[in-house]
Amino acid sequence: MHARANASDILPDPQLRDLVPFVAGTRTFAVFAENVEGTAEEKRAAALPHAPAAVLGVVCARGRMLTVLDPIALVGGEAHGWAKRLPCVIALRGDEQLALAAEQSRDAITIAAVDIQRSAKSEDDGLATVILGIARYGGEEITVLNVDQLFTAAVRRKERRRRRF
Repeated sequence: MHARANASDILPDPQLRDLVPFVAGTRTFAVFAENVEGTAEEKRAAALPHAPAAVLGVVCARGRMLTVLDPIALVGGEAHGWAKRLPCVIALRGDEQLALAAEQSRDAITIAAVDIQRSAKSEDDGLATVILGIARYGGEEITVLNVDQLFTAAVRRKERRRRRF
């Protein structure tokens, strides 16, 4: 006679997520690997006039013009003070053509989705939407960014100018 396991006795496989961590300032950030198109080193950012503090400029990377965002300004409100030549940019997938400035890009890591502690900030706080949560890996605290909210956070919900015909 075969023993049958109850559904409650079987542990579900944890959903594993790949993260691409990177360093900016004194903090370590990460985005989900499926949102990353690639990385590029030593890119000169062309400044954009009247851009918000979180927008560093545009770079040409991986055959596309990308708007580079400062992750420190996105989560803390104050610009990091990047040089014109950025040490590294993390090119993101998507129609918004964004990239994140980094001092160093690291190899992808894999963690369980449950290991990302969701942000406890209120929805009224602008940080709540850009910070997905905090992950701990190798004794380090990693701020996981919500790629879908980066542009909105960068322009602080200001509507872009639209050409009217």
